[in-house]
Amino acid sequence: MENLIYKEESYEITGICMEVHRLLGKGLLEIVYKDALEYEFRKRNILYEREKEFPVIYKEIILPHKFYADFIVQNKIILEVKAKSDLAKEDIAQTINYLRLSNCKLGLLVNFGVSSLQYKRVVL
Repeated sequence: MENLIYKEESYEITGICMEVHRLLGKGLLEIVYKDALEYEFRKRNILYEREKEFPVIYKEIILPHKFYADFIVQNKIILEVKAKSDLAKEDIAQTINYLRLSNCKLGLLVNFGVSSLQYKRVVL
């Protein structure tokens, strides 16, 4: 088996997402799933930041609009939360851009909007 970056941490985060999905099901807004995830992170004493702000640098300037990661977990993993009928290529591209802007190496893209939780590891 390949060596996965942040293997244990990503398994723990994915397990938490699965539990939230199992208890809440599909069909809610993203914000509800984020609230439940935040509750679980706090309960388990997992270091996280919600809606972490990152500047977007273009050439020599910082653009007026920033990007906000849904969660930065343990200062190294981006957790991007969706609640839609399916993940799209645009969601993966968005996560890749977030990784570049944040200097994180692993992004977890999770979709709560389907019957069985969808998740994807995105690595830079």
